[in-house]
Amino acid sequence: MHQPLAEVGKWLRRVVQGYFNYHAVPGNLPSLRSFQFEVRKRWLRVIRRRSQRSGMTWELMDRFAAEWLPEPKILHPYPYLRFDAKYPR
Repeated sequence: MHQPLAEVGKWLRRVVQGYFNYHAVPGNLPSLRSFQFEVRKRWLRVIRRRSQRSGMTWELMDRFAAEWLPEPKILHPYPYLRFDAKYPR
C-alpha cells in the first residue's frame, strides 16, 4: 500500500504474467480477463485508500493497467497439437 506505484506495478506484472503463463490454455480466456479485472479493481481500491482526496479514477487506472499489466492471451496450444509428435523410425 505504501510502496511507489511503479514498484507495485512491476511486482503486479510479474504476478499476473505468472498466472497467465500457467493458466493460459485454450478456452480459458474469459477467466484470464476476469483475473486481470479483479487485480485492477483491487489495485484501484488500494490506491484510493492512500489519500482522503484521491483523484484516482477508472480512466487513470486503465492507463496504469495498460502500462504495467500484461494483456491476457492464450500461450499454450491445444493438447492434440502439443502431443502430435512424429518420431522417426
